[in-house]
Amino acid sequence: MSDRLAEVLGDLDAEGAQLDSWVCDLPADSWPTPTPAPGWTVAHQIAHLHWTDEASLKAIAGDDFADVLQAAAANPTGYVHTGAEALAAIAPAELLVRWREGRARLSGALRDVPKGERIAWFGPPMSPASMATARLMETWAHAHDVAGALGLEVPVTSRVRHVCHLGVRTRGFAYAVRGLQVPDTEVYVELTGPEGETWTWGSTEAPERVTGSAWDFGLLVTRRRHLDDVDVHADGSDAEQWLTIAQAFAGPPGRDPVRLSEREPA
Repeated sequence: MSDRLAEVLGDLDAEGAQLDSWVCDLPADSWPTPTPAPGWTVAHQIAHLHWTDEASLKAIAGDDFADVLQAAAANPTGYVHTGAEALAAIAPAELLVRWREGRARLSGALRDVPKGERIAWFGPPMSPASMATARLMETWAHAHDVAGALGLEVPVTSRVRHVCHLGVRTRGFAYAVRGLQVPDTEVYVELTGPEGETWTWGSTEAPERVTGSAWDFGLLVTRRRHLDDVDVHADGSDAEQWLTIAQAFAGPPGRDPVRLSEREPA
């Protein structure tokens, strides 16, 4: 197992454990609490993470993943919600156990993927480290939704670096999923981590750049915050356009985030 995979899996486990600690003692009648994601409750958030873990396990094993892809192609804008809806109906205690077991199985399966092998997915095939990064990004993003529902403050950690990395790597996808032409312009990205670290992507000679808070960039590329509400800045027209559509997750973009000033009080 590579050092990078070991690092990402360790951080993925930490993100899962953090979210688990928020819901493990949650009364059953609190699981239907609405989250900032329209139509999704706390139960939907955990159900979605479990559903995607199970899909990842099928992709790694090669078992029935073609059926998952076929279902996604048949209902591209609704298959994610359908999967979450079905699992959210399970009793919270059982859903929690299933999610925990799925997380553990996925971590072990990713560790055991033979070196050099890539895993089929909804987009291009991924390395185990890339899949682990995608699972961390989703866990991080949906944990923000759960925290919003429960009135919790998400601890700011350097694990957000993985979310930022994926957000930068998916720049082309953000255009493609909207049917837009990807600009040829190279963009240099320089972000400040929670402990004052400087994280960079691209060449300092690039004609355009993005700078600001790594934490806020993570919120932006997971579409949990509107561009107007984050400390992230673009220098250049193509960089500015990218920030308005940045998206680290697969699937359709959905609706734009609501500005904080326009959100209804909880």
